[in-house]
Order: sequence, then structure tokens, then C-alpha cells
Amino acid sequence: MGFFKKLLGICETQPPADASCWRFENGEIRIDLSKAKELSAPGGAIRLEDNGLPERVLVMRTEDDQWVAYRNRCSHGGRRLDPIENGHKVRCCSVGQTTFDKEGHVLSGSGKKDIKVYPIEAVDDGLVVRIG
Repeated sequence: MGFFKKLLGICETQPPADASCWRFENGEIRIDLSKAKELSAPGGAIRLEDNGLPERVLVMRTEDDQWVAYRNRCSHGGRRLDPIENGHKVRCCSVGQTTFDKEGHVLSGSGKKDIKVYPIEAVDDGLVVRIG
């Protein structure tokens, strides 16, 4: 990622191409994996925002086929996060580049507080992320 993107806090991870792949209700995000093509292979990730969601969420599939969901807000400056190292870590998209492990603990950078990791469960042909 270029310096100016970092300076402006522009992340690499995009919202899903098919916005109908997810919905939020009763404190749960439900993701239809048949529509969320970005999550079809290990290393994939999507950022979920709006649609009544009280905060941004990053959902990713790790290289070892595990699902992880984070509050998509760096503990330092509030910028978005991007997966790195095939989903085993996430990094803030800002110049400070705070890096967190898969459990949300600070590894390096400007941030001093851990980030929130949400419970996520594979159900039928989808995922359920509990944020409420």
C-alpha cells in the first residue's frame, strides 16, 4: 500500500461485491457464503458497514480455513484494518500500521489496546457473527 493511502487511511479490503450477501438483525450478522465470493478461498476478507450495523466489522477466512471477525477499528486512530500474512494477523491501514494477532492482541505499532474479536460460527451455508 502506498504512503498516501496510508496517510489518508484507505484500506485494501473492500465491501462485498454482492451487498445482498449479508444482513444484520438482533445483534447478529448473517453472511450467505454462496453470495460472498470474496470469502470463497482462504485469505479472503470483506468489510461490512452500514445496513443498520452499529460498527464496522472485518470478516476473513484464514489460510488454515478458520473464520475470524473483528471490530474494524484500530485502537490507536480508529482507522480500518486489513488482513496480512494470509489472515493470521491484521494491520491498521494508517501510517502507524499497528499490527494485531488473530486474537486481537497488539503486536507492534502505535496502538496500545487490543481490538475486539467477535464470536463467529459456520451455520449451514453461511456464517453468523454475534456482535450484540
